[in-house]
Amino acid sequence: MDTAPHPPLIDPFARPITYLRVSVTDRCDFRCVYCMAEHMQFLPKAELLTLEELDRLCTAFIGMGVRKLRITGGEPLVRRGIMGFFRQVSRHLGDGLDELTLTTNGSQLGRFAPDLAACGVRRVNVSLDTLDADKFARITRWGRLPQVLDGIRAATAAGLRVKINAVALKGVNDDELFDLVGWCGDQGHDLTFIEVMPMGDLGAEDRLDQYWPLSDLRARLADRFTLTDLAERSGGPARYVRLDETGQKIGFITPLTHNFCESCNRVRVTCTGELYMCLGQEDMADLRSPLRASPDDAPLRAAIRTAITRKPRGHDFDYSRQTVAGQMTRHMSHTGG
Repeated sequence: MDTAPHPPLIDPFARPITYLRVSVTDRCDFRCVYCMAEHMQFLPKAELLTLEELDRLCTAFIGMGVRKLRITGGEPLVRRGIMGFFRQVSRHLGDGLDELTLTTNGSQLGRFAPDLAACGVRRVNVSLDTLDADKFARITRWGRLPQVLDGIRAATAAGLRVKINAVALKGVNDDELFDLVGWCGDQGHDLTFIEVMPMGDLGAEDRLDQYWPLSDLRARLADRFTLTDLAERSGGPARYVRLDETGQKIGFITPLTHNFCESCNRVRVTCTGELYMCLGQEDMADLRSPLRASPDDAPLRAAIRTAITRKPRGHDFDYSRQTVAGQMTRHMSHTGG
């Protein structure tokens, strides 16, 4: 496998591509109402890249300048053999790769947190939208809050830094804003709020009914706390403030009220080898074919470079006209969180 460095990936707007998010599975042990339909039709396993192919693909990207690798799903920790994949790809840490991390629902952290830490993972993002067990069961359909909280405790005990990601859902968790902020402060977890994105047909679930703009959420925080904007970036789309009274860091991911496209440094690869240059656009490139066509990585790198020339300036998500403009037909679990 070619691990030599190659010219970096630069998109048409002079943005270096240094952040890769890779989905290792479309499967999940939850069915969150903003992410999946309750009765999902998952991909046939034969269509998924093998873990060896995923490792080869990640290695190619790292050789072209990717410095941060985030493993996603679905729920990445339900993929059989996933720790073998983490152990393999962790060989790049300190040798081209600065950070290896993952986004998880937390359900399997109790099992895997020590092994993840041993692989060089230093922090994880855990999706947690509520601290109310009944509400959690409604949001996730299949999930159990105590299992997730146990997993978060296990991650902390293993030395992993935990960041909580909470999707802002109007009429669902808007009454828990200060409970979530207070709990994260007490536990020492950073907290990022995310606007719900128009991805996939969810049947009875209505995007406009779910949508709680973070401009409103931030205004509510400002009524109780002094908010100081922070210049720091974590390599992703979040913009951060500090709550002066508590010292907490709060992030906002705002694809609807204020998109973050101007500094986008990331692309996403699905578990079937589709490269999406933008989360909010349908254009994608097939990497599975060149990956499987030859043991030589040159065709794979060429396909990646060609795709990056098509990376758009930004997405078209928009709820402002009380319609869901820019909606994606694919579910979030397909692209990767």
